[in-house]
Amino acid sequence: MDADPSTSIRIAVLIDCDNVSSKHATAVLEELAKYGTPTVKRAYGDWTTTQLGGWKAELQRNAIQPVQQFAYTVGKNSTDSALIIDAMDLLWQDNVEAFALISSDSDFTRLATRLRESGKRVYGLGMRKTPESLRRAVDQFIYLELLQEQARDRDEEPDPETDEQEPQPGINLESALTKAINATSGDDGWSTLGTVGQHLSRAHADFDPRTFGHQKLSTLVEEQPYLETRSEGSSRQVRLRTRKRAPARSATTRKAAGTTARKSSSGTAKKTTGTKGASRASG
Repeated sequence: MDADPSTSIRIAVLIDCDNVSSKHATAVLEELAKYGTPTVKRAYGDWTTTQLGGWKAELQRNAIQPVQQFAYTVGKNSTDSALIIDAMDLLWQDNVEAFALISSDSDFTRLATRLRESGKRVYGLGMRKTPESLRRAVDQFIYLELLQEQARDRDEEPDPETDEQEPQPGINLESALTKAINATSGDDGWSTLGTVGQHLSRAHADFDPRTFGHQKLSTLVEEQPYLETRSEGSSRQVRLRTRKRAPARSATTRKAAGTTARKSSSGTAKKTTGTKGASRASG
């Protein structure tokens, strides 16, 4: 059996622990395993404080390397600069093909764009409160709430934080799918599901079928009433559902309709003439 190409992609996972809860650690690594192998796993924060106590068990469990960064000024976060410096060092060492930035902090927007400018793929993982600037700066953005919901459904354990904050999709699904199909379809209107998915990822870095209650794009597409799908060989295709038009009338039908109209008009004219004659006679 051939190896999965994605397993050869090495990912540097950089976690802003001052900004992300430790409960997301396992779900994050499981999600990133779909796209490659996390070969560098670093967690940034001031480990001398009690605020990061929940992270310590997760570091050991998931073999994540803690990186100590003291807060030099009270109220100021020094973690960002340490993470950015390490990311640039890893970039120049060229030992990884992709980066995963685990944070909801918009201060990493420029870092994400710089890494992409150097040809690296960048994944962003953060909360729904993450500013749009960071979400659009990465190749793919994944909401931590979705991963938490997925884990909750699997373990059947309620999460109060997730329950309080129901997911609110920020994408107009019908508009996004329609534009993606129009942009990738052939002359016959059909487009392969793979190209549609690629276009959606490029246009909306935070697009995720799970936001709309589906694990895969294929089942999401099949549920939309304005789309139709078919199997073509080993690929799945999709197109906009065409509206049924009224059947065109044949030449014979049009001629018969015209004759009927003329007869009706002639009959009306005769009837009118007869009425006028009767009026004059009575007068």
